[in-house]
Amino acid sequence: MTPRVAMRRRSAEEEVAPTEPTEKGNDGKNHTNRIYLLVSLSLLFWALLFYFHFAVIGTSSSSNIQIQLQPQPQPQPSSSISLRVDKFPLDPPKPPKEPLVKPLLPPAPVANATSTFKTPPRIVEKQEFPFVRALKTADNKSDPCGGKYIYVHDLPSRFNEDMLRDCKKLSLWTNMCKFTTNAGLGPPLENVEGVFSDQGWYATNQFAVDVIFSNRMKQYKCLTNDSSLAAAIFVPFYAGFDVARYLWGYNISTRDAASLELVDWLMKRPEWEIMRGKDHFLVAGRITWDFRRLSEEETDWGNKLLFLPAAKNMSMLVVESSPWNANDFGIPYPTYFHPAKDSEVFEWQERMRNLDRKWLFSFAGAPRPDNPKSIRGQIIDQCRNSKVGKLLECDFGESKCHAPSSIMQMFQGSLFCLQPQGDSYTRRSAFDSMLAGCIPVFFHPGSAYTQYTWHLPKNYTTYSVFIPEDDIRKRNMSIEERLLQIPAEQVKIMRENVIKLIPGLIYADPRSELETLKDAFDVSVEAIIDKVTRLRKNMIEGRTEYDNFVEENSWKYALLEEGQREAGGHVWDPFFSKPKPGEDSSSNDGNGGATISADAAKNSWKSEQRDKTQ
Repeated sequence: MTPRVAMRRRSAEEEVAPTEPTEKGNDGKNHTNRIYLLVSLSLLFWALLFYFHFAVIGTSSSSNIQIQLQPQPQPQPSSSISLRVDKFPLDPPKPPKEPLVKPLLPPAPVANATSTFKTPPRIVEKQEFPFVRALKTADNKSDPCGGKYIYVHDLPSRFNEDMLRDCKKLSLWTNMCKFTTNAGLGPPLENVEGVFSDQGWYATNQFAVDVIFSNRMKQYKCLTNDSSLAAAIFVPFYAGFDVARYLWGYNISTRDAASLELVDWLMKRPEWEIMRGKDHFLVAGRITWDFRRLSEEETDWGNKLLFLPAAKNMSMLVVESSPWNANDFGIPYPTYFHPAKDSEVFEWQERMRNLDRKWLFSFAGAPRPDNPKSIRGQIIDQCRNSKVGKLLECDFGESKCHAPSSIMQMFQGSLFCLQPQGDSYTRRSAFDSMLAGCIPVFFHPGSAYTQYTWHLPKNYTTYSVFIPEDDIRKRNMSIEERLLQIPAEQVKIMRENVIKLIPGLIYADPRSELETLKDAFDVSVEAIIDKVTRLRKNMIEGRTEYDNFVEENSWKYALLEEGQREAGGHVWDPFFSKPKPGEDSSSNDGNGGATISADAAKNSWKSEQRDKTQ
């Protein structure tokens, strides 16, 4: 290094009294040596500092980065998979601890700035849903139950069996004890008049589906004790029996008690956590309005089971569902026929094909004078005035209308059976008539077409006749003339279609099982499994089944064609115009709407009371 860059300082004395040339040269050489030493020490210090930073601290930070970004391996499912996993953990996950030395992260990229820095790809961990194992069972072709397993909750006896032991309290007017015998089928019917078969016929109560369905479930071939395999989960709560015993003379706290206890019990179970109850289903052998109390007023009707938040996730099978709600589904009323073998069904179907039917149409029922919008009065008048019509009146003296043999005999002798609304949308009579091979005539789509979409064809013209209520109410159509317009060959085809539907509309004897035929129970279970399976697959794929789903239009979705994802306007919209606040919901609106809610349910109970006076 030269003296010019050594940055030496000279004193004022040196400038005034210069030294000898020899001394000046020695002093410069010493200064140069010292500078070399200082520079070397400085370079060594910075070298050690950089080495410590990159070799020690850098390695630690790099390890921490790897620990933070490395996805944790997921444990492989074992044969005893836990139900409390991934989707709904019982306890919220704890946040990871901060590393002792935080890694140096690159600055966030600035919008529209030119930079060579590339954002690393985001690591997305695929979610493992806890019901995947159940879905995969369907892939096992060697397992006949793959994708069909049902898990049944072992409920405390107060939710089912205790009600049967105290059967006298199940109805205010009827001793239900005899109707709960024979696994819920009731006492056997004797075939004195030759109307029935010699076997398989019972005096079944129309509201006994709770116990019939539960007993059929006990014979289901694909039950499992491992809920992680289940395609659906059954809740054997006798909801219909529960509400029936407290409808009259009890406060709302008593009416709601069992429903609230049930929901509390279910929500504490690990099975509930899997889908928050969306894979659960239960059965109630009553109309939906008994479970849809709209207020907390003591005078309001029924309980609030179907309005409970947890129950809204479950599927409830009822003999009449609501067109405006998505958590209930219609299943057939029980008929009097409960075969134990396939051959009993085949023999009955063949007999119905060969009957001589002398009546063009028939009707069994009573007028509804308290409901000015009811068309029953007009139907009764047309039956009386027709030479080809048959009427079985139910309101005068000791009626034969409730004697199974009288009803079935009339239906067996008729080509068409008129099925107007009862106190609510539906009637048991519709299923009795189809069991007899009689073509049903409906006057409101809510009586069958939007109710029993699992059990009846979507194309209702193949098995029934539809006459809008207004056509009768305005007296601008003759039922006789309308039915006579149908060609005889078409009538024959329609009757055959009705007869073919019989197996899926009846409940087989719960103490046995059919071999090749599917009864109403089988059809219902398959539909529930299909519903839950679609929901699970949609959850995995992150999509919904419908676009812009509107629950108030629930009745429309089952009528959509394959591939349709949105429900628009429908020709039946006027039939399901929901009463607006302040309007009378107990009577039909001007467009043919039906009696609904509390009034419909109360009227149904009044009819039941009248029925038991025979």
